[in-house]
Amino acid sequence: MNSLMLLSIHWNPNPEFVNLFGISIRYYGLLWAVGIFLAYIVVHYQFRDKKIGEKKFEPLFFYCFFGILIGARLGHCIFYDPGYHLTSGRGILEMLLPVKLLPGGGWKFIGYQGLASHGGTLGLIIALWLYCRKTKLHYVDVLDMIAVATPITACCIRLANLMNSEIIGKPADVPWAFVFERIDMQPRHPAQLYEALAYLALFFVMIYLYRRHSKELHRGFFFGLCLAAIFTFRFFIEFVKENQVSFEDQMTFNMGQWLSIPFIIIGFYFIFSYGKKK
Repeated sequence: MNSLMLLSIHWNPNPEFVNLFGISIRYYGLLWAVGIFLAYIVVHYQFRDKKIGEKKFEPLFFYCFFGILIGARLGHCIFYDPGYHLTSGRGILEMLLPVKLLPGGGWKFIGYQGLASHGGTLGLIIALWLYCRKTKLHYVDVLDMIAVATPITACCIRLANLMNSEIIGKPADVPWAFVFERIDMQPRHPAQLYEALAYLALFFVMIYLYRRHSKELHRGFFFGLCLAAIFTFRFFIEFVKENQVSFEDQMTFNMGQWLSIPFIIIGFYFIFSYGKKK
């Protein structure tokens, strides 16, 4: 094991990017912001390419940001820690507010510690439905545009997890294994990096297909490809991840895999069936 550790990448970055006048800017929040900003640029380009007015584009960021945040937070609390967040007043408040309630009274600001990508996806889909009701744009057309940009945001989020040394992989003897020193001294699969690279590759595929073949592909194709590819990647990479909560140890597939299956099915439906029905 000692020789394996020498060959491994020792990983223990400071999660704080910079501290300005007592305000901590962490890699996690910074990479989230970078991911959303890059998606904003890509979707803005598509709106201009399709000659959709700026007035309809302007409120989109608001709907996406809060849809992802609320959905991801509720998804984590409901799917991964319902025993705490749904059974006490303290848990419900901490689910909704970015604070930790202290036993002796008072509170401490900690941000939203725990965000689930499946919940964020569902929250985004609902938020876009509300956005389309307001703007009268075709719902699936908007889903397609968001889908082209989504993989770059997903890539940045997984890099954020890597910088936080969270969502770690199982022990491994591969030459590229990471030793997450804040967790233990075992070489492990860098599962966050696997996902980030997969999503980055998918983003380039999306951009290529949009630039070269968007007029040939049916409505709903990009949305379907995004769901099917991202959650298929997620399903298989989960096999080399440590379970996030103890109750998953007794499951055939872990929670992330079970939650991925419906999205994969919906994705394949939109790829192969939806746009071909008149």
